[in-house]
Amino acid sequence: MGTLIEQLQAELLAWEGVTVCPHRFGGIEFQYRGRELGHLHGDRVADFPFPRAVRDELVASGRAHPHHRFPDSGWVTFYIRGADDAADAVALFRLQYERMHSGSTRPTAGPAEP
Repeated sequence: MGTLIEQLQAELLAWEGVTVCPHRFGGIEFQYRGRELGHLHGDRVADFPFPRAVRDELVASGRAHPHHRFPDSGWVTFYIRGADDAADAVALFRLQYERMHSGSTRPTAGPAEP
């Protein structure tokens, strides 16, 4: 069956146009057509670059936390503590994927994220 991260990676790579590469500050990054969907630091932290309005909604609803290093940016952090959290992480990757796939995205502003 594999680790939670292996399962998450298998799920994401099954989506059309999604690739994986090393993240510039460690971990693995998932991209859609060369643009970052989000990345994993180890097996417990996922970070996502959302537009500020989406970020605010995710934080207000409790689905994600302000980014662990850049809390005032559009980035969010999601902590993976178990299988249920892994499913929620996939949902956040899917939200980002759908935004990019539908063309309703533009480059995210803000600091580069580690």
